[in-house]
Amino acid sequence: MWSALPVAAALLAGLVTAPPAAAARPVFTHPCPGHAEYECGTLAVPMDYHRPWGPKLSITVSRLRATGTAAQRQGVIVYNPGGPGSSGLYRAKNLPAAVRQAYDYIGFDPRGVGASSPISCVDGAQYYAQPAADPNPATGADKTRLQQRAQQFARGCAQRAGAELAHLNTPNTARDVEEIRKALGERQINYYGSSYGTYLGAVYGQLFPGRVRRMVLDSSANADPANVWYQGNLDQDVAFQTRAEQWFGWIARYDGVFHLGTSQQAVYSAYLKARAQLKAGPIGVLGPAELDAVIVNSVYFDTNWVANARALSDYLVSGDSSALVADAKDADPTSAAAENSTAAYTAVSCNDARWPRSWARWDQDNSAYAVKAPIETWANVALNLPCAYWPVTGQRPTRIDGRGLPPILMLQGTLDGATPFEGAVRTHALLPSSHLVTEQGGGSHGLYNRPQVHNSCVDGYATDYFLRGAVPAGDVVCPGHALPVPTLSGPGTRR
Repeated sequence: MWSALPVAAALLAGLVTAPPAAAARPVFTHPCPGHAEYECGTLAVPMDYHRPWGPKLSITVSRLRATGTAAQRQGVIVYNPGGPGSSGLYRAKNLPAAVRQAYDYIGFDPRGVGASSPISCVDGAQYYAQPAADPNPATGADKTRLQQRAQQFARGCAQRAGAELAHLNTPNTARDVEEIRKALGERQINYYGSSYGTYLGAVYGQLFPGRVRRMVLDSSANADPANVWYQGNLDQDVAFQTRAEQWFGWIARYDGVFHLGTSQQAVYSAYLKARAQLKAGPIGVLGPAELDAVIVNSVYFDTNWVANARALSDYLVSGDSSALVADAKDADPTSAAAENSTAAYTAVSCNDARWPRSWARWDQDNSAYAVKAPIETWANVALNLPCAYWPVTGQRPTRIDGRGLPPILMLQGTLDGATPFEGAVRTHALLPSSHLVTEQGGGSHGLYNRPQVHNSCVDGYATDYFLRGAVPAGDVVCPGHALPVPTLSGPGTRR
């Protein structure tokens, strides 16, 4: 399962220089609105790559030029932050200064997202009105409501997205990345993807292995065709539960600050109490589903642990719901941007694979998983159930074997809830040239040069790889970053 290149190959990888650029077509035509330091432009790509002469989609691309000299430049880094459905236009500030010197940073909104021929499936103000209904079904009628809501969403996508809907999938987004490469005039690209962006990177590498110079896959989604996407969501439910319980245990260690209990189970019970109270009597936009979103936020980034724990404590101990209400308002799923993001997420997910079409299968599997992972299981069903009624037949996921790819660097925390460690290990096995840097005990989602992590060991390997192409001789383990320590007073920092 674990693979490594010999030391000699690792040293040779460090000697690779930037490929010469070919003549580029004009791409960047104006400063990006609201982000004048970036250049923006659009690129027309086939809606259907099997009919390249047919209708086109407009892909918006951004560039932040390298800060170094021409001699220091090593090409471009194309970045995808995840999702699917996330905008990737303005993310370059996550990179360290040395990497920014060497590379133009290329962002883009994937097809269907943001400024790139965006789609819509529902009226967000109505469909996502807060407080949302409790996603955890207590009765058969609740399960019927889940099905009806999913059917409504799938019908809305068919009606609103039109012909574009069938062509929103990961392989086509990978082909769009290849069109971006051609337009830039680069013989090869360097690629950096996090979360779902790692799956997009793996698919791009499978389709265009000779166009990859270097590739960093940060917090890897499971690229095994058997796990894309249905089983992957079930696996995610369990990882979310494990990480949430870690947070509850951390809160218990600081009971003198939060007063929610001195054991993990006591804090868990406090959360369930708050959930029951909000189900019985929501407070403005705050109900049980919005409280669950705070738990999920804590799963993603432990830098939010202090502020989120304090918000829960304020509500239960002091009767002050203002922080939780503010979090619910900040999330605002009713906005056009949020609705578009969810629409694109659903379209790509449903089109990428062949989901079960039987409600009985969904009910049986998720009822079983909800016993061991109750926090997120039914919320994941509510998000993904439209795929059971999808108007487009899902394709077979791209088979990944990594043939022809150069050395790849993977970064992964062992307690990542969003992309479980076991899935990253499976992807590592599918990519023979990959090298895995594991953050032992790390649970934050996305590791490289993130303010949420600050792990110099992980950062050092990734920066060395981008600058010199160096990979470790084998897989390596970095100690986990320090967890936050709360003070007796203060709001904490919410990101």
